[in-house]
Amino acid sequence: MNEWIRLLRPYQWVKNGFVFAGFLFVEGWHDPAMTLRVVVAAGAFALVASGVYILNDLGDRERDRRHLQKRLRPLAAGTISSAEAFSLMGVTLVGGLALGYWVSPRTFMLLSIYLILNALYTKWLKRIVILDVFVLASGFFLRILVGTLGVGIPPSKWLLLCGIMLALFLGFGKRQAELMELRSTGEVAREVLGQYGDKILESMLTTTSGAVLVTYALYTVDDATVAQHHTEALIYTVPIVAYGLFRYLYLLHHHEMGQDSSREIFTDGHLVGTLLVWLAAVLLILS
Repeated sequence: MNEWIRLLRPYQWVKNGFVFAGFLFVEGWHDPAMTLRVVVAAGAFALVASGVYILNDLGDRERDRRHLQKRLRPLAAGTISSAEAFSLMGVTLVGGLALGYWVSPRTFMLLSIYLILNALYTKWLKRIVILDVFVLASGFFLRILVGTLGVGIPPSKWLLLCGIMLALFLGFGKRQAELMELRSTGEVAREVLGQYGDKILESMLTTTSGAVLVTYALYTVDDATVAQHHTEALIYTVPIVAYGLFRYLYLLHHHEMGQDSSREIFTDGHLVGTLLVWLAAVLLILS
């Protein structure tokens, strides 16, 4: 049972927090029907994402067997057969898409786009420098759209832009961490790393981190945001976001973290504390 759970990678479901972004900022918890739709939408995305992880593991199992850490994955280690993995993938994908259709046809469409993009990524796009990160980032962006357009919440343009930049920031951070691992251990995580370098990744991380701060700050002072929440106080959460970004960059460069942000974000007390303080501050301001 543990191997089946590992194959689903439930720790990655933390990414579905992006589904709740729009819900948080429109104070959707006051509407029980909307709350149910958002929760089911997040569950649907979790199931489809797990199906995609199985698809990736099926495609990469031979390469994973030659990697020091990835060889322990269920498919690479042989603890679960390919036939069993295909069956589980079918269940998760059908279940996730069915739940998505229950939420709305638009949610079903967004989940289908996510599935198609990741299938193309597994087959071809993961070998194309820069585009590979954009495909990874699209997963976060689609989560935001599922939690807004998919459940009937009009998305803020600045919130969407902030989400895009944050997703790209995490994606390029992942490539930077993999490049550092390659140099220290010689373990090649993926072919495309040979086309990246420190200077280009540093430039992209600088650009995207700055863009995250600017777009989030502009969201907090946008006339539509102020009118909706009847407060300008959200701007006081900008330093919290800045600290979280800078802490992540510190861990990336000094502790070689960043390959798996879904798991690592909860291993650093500063990042966990920052996330909780930001969430508490937003809820306090909006209440």
